[in-house]
Amino acid sequence: MLVTPAVAFYEVVLALHILAVVIAFGATFAYPVLLGVVAKADTRALPALYRALHAISQRVIMPGVAAILVFGIYLASHLHLWSTFFVQWGLGVVIVIGAVEGAYLGPREQRLIEVAEQDVAGAGEGPVSFGAEHDALVKRIGGVGALMDVLVVITIYFMATHT
Repeated sequence: MLVTPAVAFYEVVLALHILAVVIAFGATFAYPVLLGVVAKADTRALPALYRALHAISQRVIMPGVAAILVFGIYLASHLHLWSTFFVQWGLGVVIVIGAVEGAYLGPREQRLIEVAEQDVAGAGEGPVSFGAEHDALVKRIGGVGALMDVLVVITIYFMATHT
């Protein structure tokens, strides 16, 4: 007698795919809150926060992007969905996010850490005043990060509705 499993393997992969999205990108939606609270509470702590956010990018987001891609490829292949818009959109977005994280944001996050540490050290015991390079990097990184969050939200909509 053939026993049907309670859960199909592709359903486990689907759950892992969704978890990878939540783990990889969930925290990024809280970055503006974290940055605002730390900036108001203790500007001297901003370099450490920038270092932590960069570590999240390297140790959580980038491996998450790889997992999302692998699980997505399996699902699209197993379910024969390669010709659907939501799969093609998702594939494009995950590649773009991975490339932007690695080639654009990573180096700028590193530079932001350096600049912020220099500005804090330059202030001595006095109040910290961040320079123009710091402010420009914060704007660029924040703008690109917000755009990537929007892409994640749009992609989740397309995936959920199979658009």
